[in-house]
Amino acid sequence: MTTKVSAEELLERGAHFGHQSKRWNPKMGEYLYGEEGGVHVFDLIKTKALLEEALEFLKVSSKEKKSILFVGCKKQAQEKTREVAEATGSSYFTERWLGGTLTNFDQIKKSIKKLIDMKEKMTNGEYASFTKKERLLIDREIARLERYFGGISKLEKVPDILVVIDTHKEISAIKEANSKGVKIVGIVDSNADPEDINYPIPMNDDASKAIEYVLDLMKEAILDGKTKH
Repeated sequence: MTTKVSAEELLERGAHFGHQSKRWNPKMGEYLYGEEGGVHVFDLIKTKALLEEALEFLKVSSKEKKSILFVGCKKQAQEKTREVAEATGSSYFTERWLGGTLTNFDQIKKSIKKLIDMKEKMTNGEYASFTKKERLLIDREIARLERYFGGISKLEKVPDILVVIDTHKEISAIKEANSKGVKIVGIVDSNADPEDINYPIPMNDDASKAIEYVLDLMKEAILDGKTKH
């Protein structure tokens, strides 16, 4: 069963507003309904259909045990991205995209291993004999690694799918995913390029309530896929 999307809910949460019409990408034309007060407005009937398609893909992928990496580094999306990723057992970035995550995963894996090792040593009391200053520096290093690599610490290999909240901002992540054949589900605003996104969701990527709604639907679809074996 396809996860149901409400166009009314999208409208109420402000998903229909694009950017100022002078800041648009003409490739987004087919997803736009028109213009209002110098701002582009999305055709939410199309958004609803494409969102349902993306959710079905996530559900099927989850059923097939594919690994998903969420990228939600903008302020409006950070907290919700982390919550949904953790609830679905997915990996996530909410601070910033780390260049080479997909194209140079072996290097990223070393940093993940360092974080895991240091946390284990801390838990086992292996730093107990260090001076106060040394322990402070170790604490800081663990906090730094946790901040950037904590969300991907369970990632064993290059993920199968990238879910990107702002495809215009996260252009580096999009390029890496395309070069490695990683499928992309992404929110594309009126200034973005939809061509490099396998499952584009055309809507406002700045409206926190709309982002929350979409992420909740994604959580539902992924968990639904996990229970259908």
